[in-house]
Amino acid sequence: MGMVTWNDTLSVGVQEIDMQHKKLVAMVNDLHDGMKEGKGKEQLEKLLSGLISYTATHFKTEEKYFDKFKYSESISHKKEHTEFIKKVTDFKSKFEMNEATVTIDVMNFLTQWLFKHIKGTDKKYGKFFNEKGLK
Repeated sequence: MGMVTWNDTLSVGVQEIDMQHKKLVAMVNDLHDGMKEGKGKEQLEKLLSGLISYTATHFKTEEKYFDKFKYSESISHKKEHTEFIKKVTDFKSKFEMNEATVTIDVMNFLTQWLFKHIKGTDKKYGKFFNEKGLK
């Protein structure tokens, strides 16, 4: 059983972005389950790489709409994206060099960041995008 359960409080009201958020939640849960099941390093590395890759794709989607609709908080929001990718990429590098393992602390970071980012930073653009016709 995963760490994160999707519910309507995570919805930003934009179908494309909500679907991507659901996928991110599922990926964090897969990584958590793999860690709990003691899956091998290769499996965890694959899950972590997939999460990093999909997160970057998701961030590009959001940022495309920031630019298209001239979202006023895009600079600070993009900075959060950059910091997240850097932190998780650094973790992955350490993991690949056997300097770190997938621990509950890492899972807590991913889960807390996901909730905080979606419920806080992302929620701010939902209404704005809806007003621009993006549903």
